[in-house]
Amino acid sequence: MSRLPSGAHAEVLVIGGGIIGLAVAWRAAQRGLRNVIVVDPSPGGGAAQVAAGMLAPVTELQYGEEPLLRLGMASNERYAAFAAELTEASGGQDTGYRRCGTLAVALDSDDREELRELHAFHQRLGLDSAWLTGREARRLEPMLAPGVRGGLHVAEDHQVDGRRLLRALVLACERAGVLVHRAEAVELLVGDGRAAGARLSTHETVTADRTVLAAGPHSHRLPGLPEGVLPAIRPVKGQVLRLHVPDAYRPFLSRNVRAVVRGRHLYLVPRENGELVVGATTEEQGYDTTVTAGGVYELLRDAHELVPGITELPLLETSAGLRPGSPDNAPLLGPTSLPGLVAATGHYRNGVLLTPVTADLLAEYLTTGEVPELARPFTPLRFSPDRSTTKASA
Repeated sequence: MSRLPSGAHAEVLVIGGGIIGLAVAWRAAQRGLRNVIVVDPSPGGGAAQVAAGMLAPVTELQYGEEPLLRLGMASNERYAAFAAELTEASGGQDTGYRRCGTLAVALDSDDREELRELHAFHQRLGLDSAWLTGREARRLEPMLAPGVRGGLHVAEDHQVDGRRLLRALVLACERAGVLVHRAEAVELLVGDGRAAGARLSTHETVTADRTVLAAGPHSHRLPGLPEGVLPAIRPVKGQVLRLHVPDAYRPFLSRNVRAVVRGRHLYLVPRENGELVVGATTEEQGYDTTVTAGGVYELLRDAHELVPGITELPLLETSAGLRPGSPDNAPLLGPTSLPGLVAATGHYRNGVLLTPVTADLLAEYLTTGEVPELARPFTPLRFSPDRSTTKASA
């Protein structure tokens, strides 16, 4: 990590060195912005360290989220090129990007009916998902329980390894000239009615032309942030398990598998290195990241019902992270009502998926001052009284 020079000034200061903040900083530097600085006490951390890394805009789709679907599809289409470019820019760091598809399955007749309705919804939107009988689903994934009643196969929902992606982003930022500084922003500086940088936990100050707030569920809590500039970003806890598939059991699963078990969403993401990620609980417990016996039990119980052989696998790790959820569960991208302050937060369950498109849209706004059309439904200004989404706070 880099040391901060005395009297540091940034053309772009990014507060938050998680997957979103790093990607925005990298793209901003690539677009020719100078003196891009990222401040974070633990760069390369955040929710992506825990996330399974499913790239699933279609199988994650919920009713009423059509604008978010468009954003997710655009990001998914960019992912292969984004991952390849990032590997090269980081000096060869693999991101774990894998084109594997996703299978969503139903374990009982009620789940099958719900999945049928989702398939019909996909068809109305022109999305590519194929209905499978239970037998056809088990033919694709023989380890599935015999009781599986049906499934949806989405060939274009893929995966990436969030931890590898973070390592690659840190390296790519440094190689692109981004100064990544280990410090916490403890106060937003505001002068003459605009954001002017930040005061750090190290008693240093960084002044900035533009400040990007990418601190996940802590974004709205930054001291000095004027009231009403950002809505509250709530932390949504997710507990995740990592298991190992021994060589003798491979291939255990060939693609991402999703299901709803007793009303709880469950996913299994198999890595090519033999890791199997199982998640994730959804808990509104504030900023608590404790791994609980109950959370681990529920995940293993539901995963066993879906894939009975899973209880034979070694358990490598349990972890918990905080997804940043906005009031409408859609991200905050672009200008705020405070001139000079730009938001890149609130991605909720889609942070890893939306990384490429967020970085591109924010870099475009930072270099041109114009909000890209794809970002306009998602600016923080949608929560402002005038609901203006076209005027930029340059």
